[in-house]
Amino acid sequence: MTPRSFRPNYSARLFLAAALTIGIASPVSAQQATGTTLARVLVLGTGGTIAGQASARAGNAYDSGKVSAANLIAAIPGIDKLSQISAEQISSIGSQDMNDNVWFDLVKRIRAAVDNKEVDGVVITHGTDTMEETAFFLQNVLDTDVPIVLVGSMRPSTAIGADGPANLYEAMRVASAPESRGRGVLVVLNDTIHAARWVQKTNTTSVETFRSPDAGPVGYVDTGSLRFLQPAAPARGAKLKLPDAPPLPRVDIIYSHANMDAAEVEDAVKRGAKGIVLAGVGDGNSSKGAIDALAAAAKQGVVVVRSSRVGSGFVNRNVEVEDDKLGFAVSLDLNPQKARVLLELLIANGITEPSAVQQAFAR
Repeated sequence: MTPRSFRPNYSARLFLAAALTIGIASPVSAQQATGTTLARVLVLGTGGTIAGQASARAGNAYDSGKVSAANLIAAIPGIDKLSQISAEQISSIGSQDMNDNVWFDLVKRIRAAVDNKEVDGVVITHGTDTMEETAFFLQNVLDTDVPIVLVGSMRPSTAIGADGPANLYEAMRVASAPESRGRGVLVVLNDTIHAARWVQKTNTTSVETFRSPDAGPVGYVDTGSLRFLQPAAPARGAKLKLPDAPPLPRVDIIYSHANMDAAEVEDAVKRGAKGIVLAGVGDGNSSKGAIDALAAAAKQGVVVVRSSRVGSGFVNRNVEVEDDKLGFAVSLDLNPQKARVLLELLIANGITEPSAVQQAFAR
């Protein structure tokens, strides 16, 4: 566990009271009596638990996306001293409902802000369930050195010990720091900074849910400073283009299990999947019936990528499965949900030949 001494000791009650009483807040000004020019950070709200409120349902129930990004910011003492902050709402949904339309809107707004030199950093408030997918999507399409930081929380704003205020404060620190430039899209929660390619949600409820099993974090928000573990390096590989409008091509994830037959694969093909990602057992394997169905799908032009349901490790080519013979690609380090995102983008860019797909997964 990393040191928690930096995290401001905000009470959930204070946070909630401020968030609910401020109303529609105007952008928060940082032109306080410092005499210095602070970084300009644009906060884009999408919803999620960080913006959640207690529900009338029994127990610990809550509704996601009820508090605006502007109100979240206004409720955190001292955050306006970190940067010049403006806030806009892109959506107000739980991240289980994240979709292509919101992704395209995020890209459009971020590109405009960067191209017009409006910002020195961007923070996106987001639910944790699909945060890693949104981060990885943005990593593959945004070509900028400006820090793009996703942040969320595991507890809603009404919970005792809400983690959202401290997480958002720390995300703002990362987004406004010069040393964050050129590091690609980052995810910041629980004092820890992760890279978009490696980060995963690994626990249903723990505030330490975000980890990078195969690489480790890229840095920490430590007492009084940011601590990156390695120098910034230019992102490798060309960024992928987006279509003029959503949706992206359909790619289905097929989850492998004991006693599996071909039905799920065949159904995905019938429903018009342009690509299939196998969340395979072990090293991306599956039953003979499922592998045979995937091979048949590949012959029909469906792009097939083998990934693993295990949660860490690499999927290797031509070990138990004859990928060269069957026309499959493998996901390497990418879990099924990230493999799906990349495959959607590749198909949208006309990259469907197995060797070309494999090269893209390796970049």
